[in-house]
Amino acid sequence: MAAPGLITFSEAQLVGWLSPILWPFLRVLALFTAAPLFSIRAIPARTKVGLAFFVAVCAQPMLAEQPMVMFNGPAALETVLQQLGVGLALGFAVRLVFASVELAGEVIGLQMGLNFASFFDPTSNAQISAVGRFYGQMALLLFVVINGHLLLIMAVVDSFSHFPVNGNFLQSLGQMKLHQLGSSLFSSALWIALPLMALLLFVNLTMGVISRVAPQMNIYAVGFPVTLTVGLLGIMATLPMLEHPVLTLMQQAIDLFSAQK
Repeated sequence: MAAPGLITFSEAQLVGWLSPILWPFLRVLALFTAAPLFSIRAIPARTKVGLAFFVAVCAQPMLAEQPMVMFNGPAALETVLQQLGVGLALGFAVRLVFASVELAGEVIGLQMGLNFASFFDPTSNAQISAVGRFYGQMALLLFVVINGHLLLIMAVVDSFSHFPVNGNFLQSLGQMKLHQLGSSLFSSALWIALPLMALLLFVNLTMGVISRVAPQMNIYAVGFPVTLTVGLLGIMATLPMLEHPVLTLMQQAIDLFSAQK
């Protein structure tokens, strides 16, 4: 029997208070770990944790009634895995959009002869060419302009309606169908790079004809500056058209978590 004047709480009461906030917090924090812009190393870890908690608290009125999961049972571990899996999958899906744009930049850089100008990218922990990095930065700026960070937060909140807290991670992973977005990676990258690939192919064919007509001309000394100049002009001309494929891929990635199943 509790002493008079002391406030006591039962385990069920603590679970009832913490459970509605804990599971959204874990899912949002997992999203911030993998999603572009939020996962930048320049952002301190404490800031990410505080922002994830703030989003989880503010999203409470929009969330459906969440089930109460006891923290000391086996269901708690399954629920944690589900929240981390859904959040990481959403961040990975949006990361694929940026990978598609960077892949298009790699193909364009290969055609321009600039793939040797590569450097270490701390974001992907890999070597990336200058053109691929440029396209990745343009996609990131476009992501901010279209309020993609707000779309991600809305998508992770909406995901609780289609992937409720039930601890069934494998079922949630099967419903996401991330392989469909993975197949769009290469096709979208090809469509983004196709105009410049055709333009640079025409330039190379022209330089080949010139080398046959005038063998005394050093095609290696003339071809690279011409290809580089035409490639830069082509990038400047086609860069305004980058918005449409990026928006299409972004919408496709978000629909995997917010579309009606």
